[in-house]
Amino acid sequence: MAGRREEKREDLKARLIDAARNRIADHGLANLRARDITQDAGCALGGLYTIFADLSELVIHVNSSTLKALEESLALSEVKDRTPTERLRNLARGYLRFAVANRNLWKALFEHYPPDGSLTPEWHLEEHLFLMSVIAEPLAELQPDLSAGDRAIRARTLFGAVHGVISISLEARFVGLPAERLERELDEFVLTIAAGASSRQGHRR
Repeated sequence: MAGRREEKREDLKARLIDAARNRIADHGLANLRARDITQDAGCALGGLYTIFADLSELVIHVNSSTLKALEESLALSEVKDRTPTERLRNLARGYLRFAVANRNLWKALFEHYPPDGSLTPEWHLEEHLFLMSVIAEPLAELQPDLSAGDRAIRARTLFGAVHGVISISLEARFVGLPAERLERELDEFVLTIAAGASSRQGHRR
């Protein structure tokens, strides 16, 4: 009996996450409403709160699934034997394409903040850091003299630069890049960064 209850609970959890994901994808995080989610999931409004503490916790699980989808879309295993520069280019291109194809879900990763007094679970913070680790790997080859701490900071800097260019461009800010040039310019930017890192390493030898 207990196993059956747990099975039903997991089924409802999956339906709520799917419903919330679809709502965010179609209408954006700002328009997410508990009543709409439960209607789509086919349960009473109170059913949401038997699974999640609040709407924020549900969004965290949606964002977790988005991060997993992002990781899969980057096809990391397919480029693991390429040069560090090629791996960085692949990351930038893949990140851009994911953002374009999943605009609202991608934005929700950065728009969601837990309510006052709540903390983002540690497991979810670690999920957010996976991009930093895959950026740090090729950086370690380009600049092997960097300490682990400095490499982690450099990875965040590079991610912030690429993310910023994509964000202001997709939002059509006046300093953003036109869509037809965005991927090309990102590619040139990463090439420049990688070349500079290799050059500086060579000068130290």
